[in-house]
Amino acid sequence: QVQLEESGGRSVQAGASLRLSCAASGGTFSVYAMGWFRQAPGKEREFVAGMSWGDSSTNYADSVKDRFTISRDKAKNTVYLQMNSLKPEDTAVYYCAAANWLGKYDRWGQGTQVTVSS
Repeated sequence: QVQLEESGGRSVQAGASLRLSCAASGGTFSVYAMGWFRQAPGKEREFVAGMSWGDSSTNYADSVKDRFTISRDKAKNTVYLQMNSLKPEDTAVYYCAAANWLGKYDRWGQGTQVTVSS
């Protein structure tokens, strides 16, 4: 069973950059895609960015396009989320997730808090 562990979240000022990491271990052969989601207080969890494990194609939410970049290190089974030009509305708990062969995100990390102050 895949286990996911996020790291890198912290408090920053608006305009700053931050890189989140997600290390995957155990059963990574069953992973077909990895993604980042976030949940702000009082809001539903939303998709941020995703990457296909096969061809490394990526997709992003409109709200983060051109500011955030998802990438991976195959050797380390780690996926990253580079976040630039952070805004207060980016404040949320960020979750790493793994998708199965159906494209469903069904394995989740514990989350890492990102707080952006103005």
